[in-house]
Amino acid sequence: MTRVQMKTPLVEINGDEMTRVLWEMIKEKLILPYIDLKTEYYDLSLSNRDATDDRITTSCAEAIRRLGVGVKCATITANKQRMAEYSLKQMWSSPNATIRSILDGTVFRKPIIVKGIKPFVPAWKQPIIIARHAFGDMYKGVEWYTNEPGKAAMIYYSGESSHLIDICRLDGPGVLQSIYNTDASIYSFANACFQYALSERLSLWFSAKDTISKIYDHHFKDIFQTLYHERYEKDFALSGISYTYMLIDDAVAQAIRSCGGFVWALKNYDGDVISDLVASAYGSLAMMTSVLVSPDQKFEFEAAHGTVTRHYYRHLKGEETSTNPVATIFAWTGAIRKRGELDKTYDLCAFADNLERATLMTIEGGTMTGDIAVLYDGYPNQVSSAQFLQCVANAI
Repeated sequence: MTRVQMKTPLVEINGDEMTRVLWEMIKEKLILPYIDLKTEYYDLSLSNRDATDDRITTSCAEAIRRLGVGVKCATITANKQRMAEYSLKQMWSSPNATIRSILDGTVFRKPIIVKGIKPFVPAWKQPIIIARHAFGDMYKGVEWYTNEPGKAAMIYYSGESSHLIDICRLDGPGVLQSIYNTDASIYSFANACFQYALSERLSLWFSAKDTISKIYDHHFKDIFQTLYHERYEKDFALSGISYTYMLIDDAVAQAIRSCGGFVWALKNYDGDVISDLVASAYGSLAMMTSVLVSPDQKFEFEAAHGTVTRHYYRHLKGEETSTNPVATIFAWTGAIRKRGELDKTYDLCAFADNLERATLMTIEGGTMTGDIAVLYDGYPNQVSSAQFLQCVANAI
């Protein structure tokens, strides 16, 4: 078989645990037999991040800037438990947060809709696409714990002047956190959301909590509103779509009652939580695509779920697992398609389309992993990860 040629390498970013195992299986069964794959490889496993003092994370983000397209495996974000488990030098930051900050992009997460898989929310007939701001908030926050009473304040220096803002007085032990954002990043986020909504011809929601956060969240709201009226209102009207701001609690209530079919823009932490909720409600965290888009049109594709630790430890015992690889397959197809579009090598785009079609046909034909078998409207054939990938390979 003549393999499809690739001009420019992808940035390939490997990860951790069960998704790392699936990563190699997907390449072996579904990609390498069909594509003359060229990648610039980065090992972002937790042990290698520790060995390189996390310089590897910065390096792979810079590679995406240089080459334009990356594909990333799920990675562990270190906590105290992981620090002890892996004997880490320190609790390294979330690699996703680091990459997002360097690229200053927006994350768009879209559920993969499959015939026969019923969402947990019966009204949802169309996808809800989550647009997550990819900079600042608690992911760049500074935290402090004190075991003694005292007074907390925030100070801001601007040239020769300074501003002191009282926060609170603690009568005993407590925790503090400061967060920030920038107008430049918020404008990039808002522009990306409006442009994406127009490209998909879907209405856009933005939700925050400006009634409580009267400066921080309200500033997001003001920037979105200003941009909409100055640059996008006419185009939205011509496309037959709308922009709406809602308090986040109102938006959650309305989303549950909706039929879907809109883009929902959220601040960084809100987007982190709501995207997992939406993915689970559509069927599985492993059935949601994720792409980070920078203001200068650099792209990083990844699965929207974690490293599936529980399955990994079963795998280490020699047990077969029924881990769902679909989102990781779609991370590869998204990156391959974008590489083809940018290089005008449209055979790559056609291969990506074909692989996605084969994946969906396999599920719609009744063969699937255990996480979505319980939602299938029929008689599912529940298989292991390896068996599922072989069925997809047979359908290509």
